[in-house]
Amino acid sequence: MGRVQGKVALITGAARGQGRSHAVRLAQEGAHIIASDICEEVGSTHYTLATRNDLDETRRLVENEGGKVLTISADVRKPEQLAAVVEAGLSDFGHIDIVCANAGIGSLGRAWELSDKQWGDMLDVNLTGAWNTVRAVIPHMIEAGRGGSIVFTNSVAGTLGRPNMAHYAASKHGLVGLMRSLANELAPYYIRVNSIHPGNVDTDMVQNDTGRKLLLPDVEKPTREEFAEAAAALSVIPVPWVESIDVSNAVLWLASEEARYVTGATLPVDAGAAIKA
Repeated sequence: MGRVQGKVALITGAARGQGRSHAVRLAQEGAHIIASDICEEVGSTHYTLATRNDLDETRRLVENEGGKVLTISADVRKPEQLAAVVEAGLSDFGHIDIVCANAGIGSLGRAWELSDKQWGDMLDVNLTGAWNTVRAVIPHMIEAGRGGSIVFTNSVAGTLGRPNMAHYAASKHGLVGLMRSLANELAPYYIRVNSIHPGNVDTDMVQNDTGRKLLLPDVEKPTREEFAEAAAALSVIPVPWVESIDVSNAVLWLASEEARYVTGATLPVDAGAAIKA
């Protein structure tokens, strides 16, 4: 029997990257999946966002693992769309036990040079979008009386500051406050709330020309190999990044009974980036 056998997991930002990996990993351990993603551009990121074809690929991969999956395009900035996702999921599966508030975006710039749109989009997606996600599903989790696990995808930037990422760090620090408050509020219902804090992850948000030039500003078009060498210096374990599966394994643990008394935790999966001297 799988570690989350018979559970139902709602995952935002599930079309590719970490979200897709979470969907597949939880399905491997017996969960049914409600996978959502905006599937269109926000307009202020330094890389392109996932498409409907990407979300369809997530469906295929989950089904290959024998999992049941519902895929829906939804914008976490719009509460009515998330409410529709939750209602559709409840209609198909009857309950929701695991919430992975994973949808997030990135952009770069010095704090005083950020545009209103960059700041607004970042907070709207990364912080308000996470709040919209959980508030759409929490009443149903409480009513079901089954307990549950809520996991926020955070970042090493949620525990420290980094140049050119003030808006991103602000959104992620805010997410820690939301997580800890919810952990207190939901504990009487046996709903646990935690956040995972990766460092660099080998996804589109990190692997792009703009992201690479942040560490290699004097290199016109940094290669993956050049970026890897520079990025390895950011963590104490000498690796340039972690893989999505490393984060997914942490999500699985937090969602499982193995972590039944873990709540309010900020779990790093960062090769030691947060403790780098």
